[in-house]
Amino acid sequence: MSRREIRAVLPCLASILVGMAGAAHGQSTAADAKAILKSASSYVSSLQTIELDFDSDIEAVTPELEKIQFTNSGSLTLSRPDRLRAHRVGGYADVALYFDGKTATVHGKSMDAYAQFALPGTVDQLIEALRAGHGIAVPGADLLLSRPYEALVADVLDAKHVGRGVVDGVECEHLAFRNFDTDWQIWVEVGDKPFPRKLVITSKTVAGAPQYTLRVKRWKSGFTADPAMFQFTPPAGTRQIGADQLIGLDELPPEAPAGAKP
Repeated sequence: MSRREIRAVLPCLASILVGMAGAAHGQSTAADAKAILKSASSYVSSLQTIELDFDSDIEAVTPELEKIQFTNSGSLTLSRPDRLRAHRVGGYADVALYFDGKTATVHGKSMDAYAQFALPGTVDQLIEALRAGHGIAVPGADLLLSRPYEALVADVLDAKHVGRGVVDGVECEHLAFRNFDTDWQIWVEVGDKPFPRKLVITSKTVAGAPQYTLRVKRWKSGFTADPAMFQFTPPAGTRQIGADQLIGLDELPPEAPAGAKP
């Protein structure tokens, strides 16, 4: 082979090698991302009791493609396998959820009303029933399942370990995943307690690609939860409504345009 031929071949060879290196790196970062996510999922699902405080932001996009963000804060207590209590308050709703393994109650404090329905089963079954039948999303619900990793990666098409970041002063591993209709990112605390600290979901099929953000400010585990805290007693003057009237308890005001989905 002549020098001229060698000079012609070298750029092509270099391009091929770079492409192979990039593919190998992509496979490595995807494996890393899934391994970190699996570690966090296994850790959280191993905890019998969990208590956390959170802030959440949900974006809506107007017909003029202006993004408006609505902010909520709340708390959640979980006692596996069949007890959950959550509370969320924002500018448009103050709502609490009680579940004692037999009955689920959604209390709209701002409406002085509650809806209640029989639901014997686990927290996993509660989350699925609320999503399917009532359009209610428990903040970070997939992270609370008994097998969260399987649910989180079920429809993943691409995964990346972006690097590290800091959330509320806590160093975290930053992971990014892609589904068909959503992109989502999660920040997992570095160390022997890999708590998820932040979750961002981007809705790609909605104009303007609005985002839902959940930031967990405090995690607590290893305590004994009083069973009575998961049972609901209606305050005086509170009326009972049908489950189909729960639309007034959304994170968005009724007249808000399409928003991101948690």
